[in-house]
Amino acid sequence: MKIAVLGAGLMGKEVARDLVHSSGVEAVALADIDLNRVELACRQLNTRVVNGYRVDASDSTELSTFMAHYDVVINALFYSFNEVVAEAAIEAGAHCVDLGGHIGNVTDQVLKKDKDAKRIGVTIIPDLGVAPGMINILSGHGAGKLDRAQAIKLYVGGIPVRPEPPLEYNHVFSMEGLFDHYTDPASIIRNGSKECIASLTEIEKIYFDRFGPLEAFHTSGGTSTLSRSFPEVNTLEYKTIRYPGHAEKFKLLVDLNLTDKNYSVDVNGQSINPREVFLKTLDPIVDLKEKDDAVLLRVKVEGLRAGNPSLYTYEMIALKDRENDITAMARATANTISVVAQMVASGEIQKRGVCPPEQIVPGDSYIEAMAKRDVHITEAVTEK
Repeated sequence: MKIAVLGAGLMGKEVARDLVHSSGVEAVALADIDLNRVELACRQLNTRVVNGYRVDASDSTELSTFMAHYDVVINALFYSFNEVVAEAAIEAGAHCVDLGGHIGNVTDQVLKKDKDAKRIGVTIIPDLGVAPGMINILSGHGAGKLDRAQAIKLYVGGIPVRPEPPLEYNHVFSMEGLFDHYTDPASIIRNGSKECIASLTEIEKIYFDRFGPLEAFHTSGGTSTLSRSFPEVNTLEYKTIRYPGHAEKFKLLVDLNLTDKNYSVDVNGQSINPREVFLKTLDPIVDLKEKDDAVLLRVKVEGLRAGNPSLYTYEMIALKDRENDITAMARATANTISVVAQMVASGEIQKRGVCPPEQIVPGDSYIEAMAKRDVHITEAVTEK
């Protein structure tokens, strides 16, 4: 298998790390517009299997020419590139997976390319991070064990092991993306009807082993394609997990328009976007640095099996790999997209077109592959 990774940032580097330790992967290309970043990542990985390249993802011709040389391309760029990369993959005739970002209907635009992908004979799978991504795969896996799924409830959070003020939070991915998740409304299904609900609302208490009490609240993007795949469920909700008090503090910042990308104020005759200033101010304060992080996940799929009410619960607690200095979020996210990319490259996944994770990724194989990477997902079944 020859696999290319677009983006040499934290996630891209960790995806490449997993690929070089996977059997069957013959060559890995790591590409980014910043050649210095590529070279640094290659030195850190320290293996001849990985080769670095400079590629400008905004140049569709350059991008498709590069992608044509590989069995599968893993898109680890910021989600604003997802549509462009999907188009280039179809042009190049290469399979492609991305880390998602169901903000601003980005994934919807990728899904619209289904007919073109089928015509060319390629597989494109969007939203392969943790949320969306892992939760989609597990939702589909649980629903597949039921005769009829009635409710899907999702809880995910990347949090510091030891919280510190002022927000009891340290970022483990783009703060810009986090602002979008907190600012845009959340799409849910309640009482069988689709609704939009304000993010950072309907706070509930939640507990995990060694972590608690915690809080969970609505944020945008988490349900992703699940409402399309399971339109007949009575309930579909996604909530983000944080330490108590976080939602209330951030709700104030959102209400003050400090996170809105479309809001600006006049300061001494100059138009200023408060979000840009806030990002620069907050980013160093909540930088994880060398601290330990954890990713907590719980997926609850409820419905009928053989006429009996049944509940499948999937749970994961991922911790930082101190030995290799890999954050918990990077482990859970990079391993997920790497595992699925290899399923496509090896032929385990053969369906063509643009397919949401819950419709195409085999859950048993995924859980087994993640366990080999020391990311353990448990399954519990409750019959009512």
